[in-house]
Amino acid sequence: MEKKLYTIIVHSENIAGLLNQVTAVFTRRQINIESLNVSASSIAGIHKYTITVWTDPDTIEKVVKQITKKIDVIQAHYFTDDEIYQHEIALYKLTTPALEQTPEVSKVIRKNHARIVEVNPVFSIVEMNGMSDDITRLYEELQAFGCVLQFVRSGRVAITTSCFERVNEYLAERKAKYEKEKKDEQDRNL
Repeated sequence: MEKKLYTIIVHSENIAGLLNQVTAVFTRRQINIESLNVSASSIAGIHKYTITVWTDPDTIEKVVKQITKKIDVIQAHYFTDDEIYQHEIALYKLTTPALEQTPEVSKVIRKNHARIVEVNPVFSIVEMNGMSDDITRLYEELQAFGCVLQFVRSGRVAITTSCFERVNEYLAERKAKYEKEKKDEQDRNL
């Protein structure tokens, strides 16, 4: 089967050791994680893992089912690039003399909609937000000038393009079910 890039979004409680459990699912299947980003979500007490992997449709379904079975995982879903809006951030550390002496370097930075955020006599920092391919292209263009001292990029951050967050619906259903069970128990005790 042909491999494709998938983005997995996992919502969980913030429990120590859960990241290790989630990454172990990929290790057991010998799937390399391309990027991983973990942060607080818009829901209090819930964290969001954004993981990208190259795999096939059958494997991604199995992996997501395994992740969902973890006790502290609330929900896990996978998406293709057309089902999400995604972004990365990158920092490029350049030699300041090259930046000052080679006007083409500044032109490349502006052309790629990046911005210079720090300049000192030794090095300058360029920041770029955007799609993975754009970040890579800027790196390659700057590298051609021989001025890159360091380069780092974040993992992908992503949100779905649908009008709702699946985890919100799930949590609302879970809360309604809990409240109904609680009310039924109170009615039985009367």
